[in-house]
Amino acid sequence: MDLILWRHAEAEEGEPDAARALTAKGRKQAMKMAGWLDHHLPAGCRILCSPTRRTVQTADALGRKYRIHADLGTEGNAQRILELANWPDAREPVLLVGHQPVLGQLAALLVHGAEADWTLRKGAVWWISRRERHGQAQVYLKAVMSPEFCGK
Repeated sequence: MDLILWRHAEAEEGEPDAARALTAKGRKQAMKMAGWLDHHLPAGCRILCSPTRRTVQTADALGRKYRIHADLGTEGNAQRILELANWPDAREPVLLVGHQPVLGQLAALLVHGAEADWTLRKGAVWWISRRERHGQAQVYLKAVMSPEFCGK
């Protein structure tokens, strides 16, 4: 199974937190990363997004259908998100568009085996895969991509 973590792009400061929009730089970050993702994501990828404005704007840049799910919000929980994604049993890849610190905690849990406060940069993607090899489950980091490396 592939689980792709996409942190929202740069957002404006302000309150209420859920209403913060992407900055001009954030819109560019989202578009760059969306171009890279569109080229690499399979057609059957399930996409789940936090309900905040900045994550919805980030997901919109991809131009694919997605579902909004409250468990991906700013108060998200790594274990609950794994259940939501049906990790590791889902048949299709799952792209999660969300926030720090929970995406970093989720990445640490999957790659390191324990929750830790890892940081995903704004607009960045971490692509984590799980496979069976010689009867053993293996989790590995397939790709880490930042918007500044996605071209123009």
